Order: sequence, then structure tokens, then C-alpha cells
Amino acid sequence: MTHPRHQLDERIHTPVRFSLMAALAATGEAEFKALRETLEVSESLLSQHIRVLEGAGYVYVRKGFVGKRPRTWLSLTPEGRQAFDGHVETLRTIVASTPVTRSDQA
Repeated sequence: MTHPRHQLDERIHTPVRFSLMAALAATGEAEFKALRETLEVSESLLSQHIRVLEGAGYVYVRKGFVGKRPRTWLSLTPEGRQAFDGHVETLRTIVASTPVTRSDQA
């Protein structure tokens, strides 16, 4: 199995998880509500995906309060950053190495 797709990280590859990882890679740390709104997903769906990424050691979850209101912040762990960067590089490799065939239909 030499095709680069075999190097894709299945824990990151789903659209919501990939989008979540990309958002965290760009921002450093983000609040749960902002991520939910940005990704346009429900709280329960986002929570499920966070649990998967946290279980993989890719996302750090920090809980605290703003005034009396509970808040949750997320950030990538060093392992998460490395996994995301590797995943993106694999996607780039696939795009760059995929031969284009053309069929002329008359």
C-alpha cells in the first residue's frame, strides 16, 4: 500500500474534526461556543467530536468560569499540532501526485 491516502489520520479526516482541528491550528485556543458557531454544528455533535480528539491526545480541553458562567476552551496539544500538520501534508501530497487522465469523447 503505497498510495499516500493510507497515511491520512482517520481521527482527523471527518469533515467536522478536520474543520475543528483547522480552526484550533489557526487560533491557538478557542471557546466552545465560538467553535460551534463557526463550524455550524450542534453542541452535542461538537462534543462528540471533541471527545474523540481529546481521547486521541490531539485536543486539550480547559474548563473555567467567566463570572459565574461555565466556559470551555479548546486548544491543540503538541501531538495534535503534529498530527494535523502531517494530515494536511498528506492531503497536499495526494493533490500533487494524483495523475490526471483525460478521456476524449467525440
